[in-house]
Amino acid sequence: MKLKNKVVLVTGASRGIGRAVALSFAEQGALVALNYHINLEAAEKTLRELPGGPHALFCADISLPSQVEILVKNVVERFDRLDVLVNNAGVFTAHPVQDTGYPEWLDHWQQTLNTNLLGPANLIYWAVQHMMQQGSGRIVNISSRGAFRGEPEAPAYGASKAGLNSLSQSLAQALAPHNIFITSVAPGWVETDMAEDYLSGPEGEEIRNQSPLGRVAQPEEVARIVLFLASEASIYMTGAIVDVNGASYLRS
Repeated sequence: MKLKNKVVLVTGASRGIGRAVALSFAEQGALVALNYHINLEAAEKTLRELPGGPHALFCADISLPSQVEILVKNVVERFDRLDVLVNNAGVFTAHPVQDTGYPEWLDHWQQTLNTNLLGPANLIYWAVQHMMQQGSGRIVNISSRGAFRGEPEAPAYGASKAGLNSLSQSLAQALAPHNIFITSVAPGWVETDMAEDYLSGPEGEEIRNQSPLGRVAQPEEVARIVLFLASEASIYMTGAIVDVNGASYLRS
């Protein structure tokens, strides 16, 4: 895939999909900048597991614009370039409109949009400044099936991911002349520690049966798609939103 020695920034890389993405890039010879926010122990564990290198950890809260600017600056200073950005970090919190007080409603919306939409938008802004100077770049945004099906218990999450899809499509058109290509990946349920309580609980069987495959995705399955979208083979897919949800999007 010609990813050897490419510099890849993966946000939310300490666990779940982000960890699998980081491992996949490292296995292809890329140099991985792993962003984490709070869980240093998990991030250090992921860093130790990455083959090749040198790789590096970068702590930043992507919901804060000032930290986003510093994050990209630090990555470029450490590796001298930035070839691929994977916007994976995100939050999901329940806030059903019928049961949530207005102050809590405002808090959920602000934090979700800041992390899931404005954070990636700001990361793209700063990454693109370097990618344009380099003459190329790849950006892969981790969206969600919820952008299409809706999230009745977490409407800000669904709205943020729909916005992320639109952002990807808008900037794919704007940046193609600069040899910068942007795509989105829309997973459904993925078997991560964040989903463990749902998958092991009473609704676990119903969740797995949303897909005709009778299971949820593995993080590595999502990572393989991200890897392909970051490669030269996917250039003409710029602006695409790739479903990785076992046909669960097709079922009501």
